[in-house]
Amino acid sequence: MATREPEDPEPAIRRTTTRVRVSSGRGVFMISVAAELAEMHPQTLRMYEARGLIEPKRSPKGTRLYSHEDVERLRRIQEMTAEMGMNLAGVERVFELEEQLEAMMRKLAGLERRAQDLQSEVERLEQLRRDLRAEIVPYVKGGQLVRAADFKRLGIRIERAQKRPDDGKI
Repeated sequence: MATREPEDPEPAIRRTTTRVRVSSGRGVFMISVAAELAEMHPQTLRMYEARGLIEPKRSPKGTRLYSHEDVERLRRIQEMTAEMGMNLAGVERVFELEEQLEAMMRKLAGLERRAQDLQSEVERLEQLRRDLRAEIVPYVKGGQLVRAADFKRLGIRIERAQKRPDDGKI
């Protein structure tokens, strides 16, 4: 009877994990993987693409490549059609309205920034007006120049010159 010698145990295998971050908009899934992730048939994805509901990226050879964003959009379409009872025309309209809403929100944010800038400019100009008004020096009879602040300090009322009817000059 032959006896077997015990085999050397395999050396410990060292496993490493590498994580790669991929932009959520970058096409990385082929149609079969995207369909599985979105829990639908690949032909359904092609139909959604034909209707313009989704636009996958294309590889140099023309293969459809779906991104994480595309898969999330497909899941939303599934939710709206299966759970909410919407038809594809309704889904299209929802996406159109969401795009319009996003555009308006961007425009509103820009207008709010512009309004803040204009408010700051108005405040700056108002301060400048106040500063310049304090520096105006009225001319009084006798040829003396007197600062407005001195008039106020002394309690002297400044009278405005009026036009004389005969020569139209002040």
